[in-house]
Amino acid sequence: MKNLKKILIIVGVLWIAIIFYFTGYLIGHKNLILGTNYKPTITNLELKKPESVDFGIFWKAWNTISDKYVGTYSAQKLVYGAIKGMTEALGDPYSNFLDQTENTALQQDLSGKFEGIGAELSKKDGKIIIIAPLGDSPAEKAGLKAQDQILGIDGKDISNLSLDEAVSKIRGAKGTEVTLLINRQGFQTPQEFKITRGLITVSSVKWEMKGEIGYIQITQFGSDTSELAKKAASELAQKKPKAIVLDLRNNPGGYLDSAVDVSSLFVPKGSVVVKEQYKDGHKDELKTTFEPILKDYKVIVLVNEGSASASEIVAGALQDLRGATLIGKKTFGKGSVQELQNLDTSAVLKLTIAKWLTPNDRTIDKEGIKPNIEVDRTETDQSQNLDPQLDKALEEAGK
Repeated sequence: MKNLKKILIIVGVLWIAIIFYFTGYLIGHKNLILGTNYKPTITNLELKKPESVDFGIFWKAWNTISDKYVGTYSAQKLVYGAIKGMTEALGDPYSNFLDQTENTALQQDLSGKFEGIGAELSKKDGKIIIIAPLGDSPAEKAGLKAQDQILGIDGKDISNLSLDEAVSKIRGAKGTEVTLLINRQGFQTPQEFKITRGLITVSSVKWEMKGEIGYIQITQFGSDTSELAKKAASELAQKKPKAIVLDLRNNPGGYLDSAVDVSSLFVPKGSVVVKEQYKDGHKDELKTTFEPILKDYKVIVLVNEGSASASEIVAGALQDLRGATLIGKKTFGKGSVQELQNLDTSAVLKLTIAKWLTPNDRTIDKEGIKPNIEVDRTETDQSQNLDPQLDKALEEAGK
């Protein structure tokens, strides 16, 4: 009897295993139970409702190319092209797919040493524009300005190019030339600018005393910015300035960590410098990192249309937390977070995953940061080496 019970238990276990196996098989081979028209359903979190996506059309295109295309091609390049097209379809100029060459160029930019014309580009309303030329760069020396629209490169129309494609065509070895067709507010017709590319080496932070006022200029938030800004703050604090002028004009941004570090030098310890709002609505708060060496000094911040991204974080934080006076023009309005995700050993996906908010929950993206005192610096001012924005900042700092 005991042996019979054991046999029945063993047989029962085997039947359960068999049932689980075939259930899994049928589910795994979906067409056997769902029919040939089965389509996977992906939940679109943005729309909060199911959206049917048929991947069959992708594989049909892939197989058609594989079976019928008469030329030679790289299957890996097809995969890269599909991903690039997918990110471009998002309609977000800051989300894109970077191959090995483009990823290397991005890292060189942020290191402060690269070859090219020295200008940060963006895409706005479908147009390739210059956020800002870097200080003392070939772009600045050639006369390019923030908000210039690029219509052509070396005589070729670029209206159908992506941002990355335009950047890659403008980049090049030092000593070579590139001609840009530029449209600018105030131009009767677009004008050509011939620029000789150079080796761009940028020290991102410069500082000095202007009379009784400490002056700090940050041209980008790169890999050297945090330590240089801390050094600038320490040296200026020893001189007991009456106030500090922080110049963020034509600063296209850079590393988020550097922006938090720089803000930390000016605001009370433990303060929230910036907030990141994600797709599901939750917010991460990024707090101060450095000792607030300059928190007791009056601070004036200079901004303009070329102040973007990390620059806007710093300007917004100082305006919210210190009541800092911002002087100049409204900032660019690039307030989104990009994450770099390695897809393989050479390719990277740069994807917008969050939006930036100031400590007081003001939206930066597309809104920008408005100055307390609006002052323009015209082309005539620049041609005559006049700077009414800086003059106004020094006047306010001296009060």
